[in-house]
Amino acid sequence: MGGKKNAQDDTLQRKLARRRLHKPNYIIYRILTFVVVKLMFEKKFRVTYTRKVNPRDFKAPFIVVSNHASRLDYIFTSLALLPHTLNYVAGYNEFFRSHLSFIFRLMQVIPKKNFVSDIYTIKEIKRVINDGGNIMLFPEGMSSISGSNQPCALASGKMLKRLGLPVLRTGISGGYLTSTKYCLDERAGRVDVELDLLFTPEQLAEMTEDEVQAKLDAAIHHDDYEWNKTARVKFDGQGQMAKNLHDMLYWCPKCGAEFTMRGEGDKIVCTSCGNGAELNEYYDLTPLDDTCVIPDTPRVWWDMQRENARDLVKDENFLLREHVKLGTLPKFKYLKEQKTSEITGEGVLTLDRRGLRFDGTRDGAPFSFAVDAKNLPTYGMCTDMTQFYTFVNGEFLEFFPDGRTVAKWLLTTEENHRIAGGAWRDFD
Repeated sequence: MGGKKNAQDDTLQRKLARRRLHKPNYIIYRILTFVVVKLMFEKKFRVTYTRKVNPRDFKAPFIVVSNHASRLDYIFTSLALLPHTLNYVAGYNEFFRSHLSFIFRLMQVIPKKNFVSDIYTIKEIKRVINDGGNIMLFPEGMSSISGSNQPCALASGKMLKRLGLPVLRTGISGGYLTSTKYCLDERAGRVDVELDLLFTPEQLAEMTEDEVQAKLDAAIHHDDYEWNKTARVKFDGQGQMAKNLHDMLYWCPKCGAEFTMRGEGDKIVCTSCGNGAELNEYYDLTPLDDTCVIPDTPRVWWDMQRENARDLVKDENFLLREHVKLGTLPKFKYLKEQKTSEITGEGVLTLDRRGLRFDGTRDGAPFSFAVDAKNLPTYGMCTDMTQFYTFVNGEFLEFFPDGRTVAKWLLTTEENHRIAGGAWRDFD
């Protein structure tokens, strides 16, 4: 029997699932791109463009892929493809934030549940393409954590091959140094954007899915710290270049202590042994004295932490456990004050060789879940490195640890996935 839908069942999640997308209105897109991007940000961040191909030479529909440098990538990429409009693909959870929800609807942004399969996303990408629209993808699935790339999400190459459209590439340099993952402050310097052609339909037809994936990984691989060794661009950190850097670099390369690093002002120092460095406007790390042991760049430091994490999870008795607050997405009202979720519970989060487990409460009732290590490649981070999320049975769950431990959770989870035989591998 049919009946009138109960208003309490018409949640934000259901409304989002019913949304049918199309290419954005050309006039509105051009106005917003010019007013918001060009007038407000292009000069501020000194965005430069090198177009090795002319966007006007390509007829819609086509795909654009890019390295995901920062939260500001829509600024850095949209002008490169004018006069074309783009349908961006963005994280599902971002559609529940009040300051983004309207503009996302207006610009016909496509939601994606990161690091899990999402049939809705594929259907809407195809719908937009059939409408003559162009798709903008960030195949990593999350903006850069370390200043360099993660490998592309699984099946990215498979999707590009099956769509069989021209694939353009934008390469962003300086984007991470403008807006790092460990600090929400914007640091104006310079951002270089390069546009070129990555695949023709004919090339995609001749290549295997794995070959497409490998070439995609190579095409968007970039290290902002290495780039700036040559570019030598100054970034205005206003005396706070190392602010919260300990959220990213939690391990001391001299004494080996964890969570003793402290980033304040322009310095990061180990509170246990005094090992430390100054981070200047070029993002150069300079040891405080001759006794200090400091890696070449923050990205090299990050990779050393990954090696440590890899060694940790090799132990069959590996265990990481911490009390966390649990965040979920609201059902009826959008998140305000730029929040990423609402706290609805708390409990103990545990990672071991089997995978991830949560035991605690949600909405005042007992709540628990477990995710096998093979099915948990990594986490997402909505803003900075103070919280992280995953999807469990299709639902967004965000965790707020008591300590500044997010980086270790991320690295050990990724390496735990790989040692368990998970499909998401690191670069060769």
